[in-house]
Amino acid sequence: MKRITIYLTVIAAIITINSCKKLDVPVESQYVKSNFPVTQADYIALLGTMYSNLSSNYAVPYWRMQELSTDEAIIPARDGNYDDGGQYRQLHYHTWTFDHPNVIGIWQWGFGGINNCNRLINLVKASGSSTALKTSGIAEITAMRDLYYFFMMDLYGNVPIINTFPVNDPPSTQSRANVFKFIETDLLNVIQQLPSKTNNAATNTLQYGRPTKEMAFALLEKMYLNAEVYTGTQRYNDAVAMADSVMKNQNYSLDAKYRDIFLPNNGPQIKETVFAIPYDQQIPGNQFTRFGFFYYLASYYGMNVGLSIAMSTTHEFYNRFNLPGDTRTNTWLVGPQYVPDGNGGFTSQPAYYPGTTTQIVITPDLILVPPKPMDVGNTIASQSEGIRSLKYYPDPTIIQATRLNGNDVPVFRLADVMLMKAEAILRGATATTVNGQLQTPLYLVNQVRTRAGAAPAASVDLPSLLDERARELSWEGWRRNDLIRFGQFEVDYPLANDPLSMNKDVSRRLYPIPSTEIKLNPKLTQNPGY
Repeated sequence: MKRITIYLTVIAAIITINSCKKLDVPVESQYVKSNFPVTQADYIALLGTMYSNLSSNYAVPYWRMQELSTDEAIIPARDGNYDDGGQYRQLHYHTWTFDHPNVIGIWQWGFGGINNCNRLINLVKASGSSTALKTSGIAEITAMRDLYYFFMMDLYGNVPIINTFPVNDPPSTQSRANVFKFIETDLLNVIQQLPSKTNNAATNTLQYGRPTKEMAFALLEKMYLNAEVYTGTQRYNDAVAMADSVMKNQNYSLDAKYRDIFLPNNGPQIKETVFAIPYDQQIPGNQFTRFGFFYYLASYYGMNVGLSIAMSTTHEFYNRFNLPGDTRTNTWLVGPQYVPDGNGGFTSQPAYYPGTTTQIVITPDLILVPPKPMDVGNTIASQSEGIRSLKYYPDPTIIQATRLNGNDVPVFRLADVMLMKAEAILRGATATTVNGQLQTPLYLVNQVRTRAGAAPAASVDLPSLLDERARELSWEGWRRNDLIRFGQFEVDYPLANDPLSMNKDVSRRLYPIPSTEIKLNPKLTQNPGY
């Protein structure tokens, strides 16, 4: 939601952050104690770099690491196009190395964000601002630092802990369990100083895209649900407690229409958003229309830009969208295509390939054409292979200069909170009552299903819960996290005519520490298997 939160990033013109090729990269600022901002509006501007850095990589390289390594998304080459040095097929086959561009780039992005948060904490502590502004400002920065740390812990596992600025001594690698404890303690120390979502639209607009109590609760719920993966000790009852802390705030509710959550004009009016990353159509924007839509349909959606034909999903993943009446199925493009009706549906008028009377047909299977690796060819027919996404609905005002969408990207939302609670109970936690309702796994899953227009389930178990998460949270950046927790990250989904197969070594559940970082800091220890 571009117009409402653009003020958060204007400070990027004042403060410049380098790409962080070192953990102690310096950050220059014009602020000193004598001229430090003192009003709430000043603070909002000052903290903008936390958010501009977050948006810069979340919806492209970070997302690719979480999704292209699973069955949920794939970028095949098309007669050599979109191969980009093999980086996408390496994610698909789990054959990445410590010099993979995303492995390096996201490490630098994450620790650049952490380093900047530490710098901002120092500035706020040294300022002459009121105690209340200092307290709330430090809480906001700390929660953002913990979000960055969660991303790094989830992807790389054993990472250094840095909570000072500048970094005087190279930090050593810490165990994943230690990083988990650091994040947990950090959040619990500041959570009461964070604001809550209210029933006041103006207040919610001001808080949108910034940490709230409920964002911290949702982040802790995600950590506790995965605690056995991260630390070796399960924390399912704690996950339920965090879910309840979110749901007790009745200012959150499931939106009536699933489609609304992902429209180009989404924003603080979405009732279930717990934390989202705002985007506009400038770089960095979100990639989903540019790379995941279908080029030959662009004009039918009112766009006059050159889009990609690259990214799709696998038919194995799409096959889970099998519930009658489920509106989430309409977030995919497959089979004969029709002119959209402007309301998220379709007319009976066929959509044709440009300059022809041949109806566009998107076929689900990606059929490789050896010998080029993971390559489907580049004919009209092969370009039409692969199920395309319509989830982040195309914006007809998309501009040629960037070809990027302005749809905000949710990180945490209420439906995920509910499904995580259902899973925690299925794994052994005790069901609890919230706002007068006993919330069993079946109740929670059926709340999500009913909103989507699907028939209620008669029962729910862990396999069906994983399928429900796939339907509800597709392309939201959680598939790798889910598959690892369910022990299914190594399940192969072979492509037709593919002589290669996935590397099933469980060491691939963690990405390697980049070779560039180990050269700079010999105290870092490489993850096993690399």
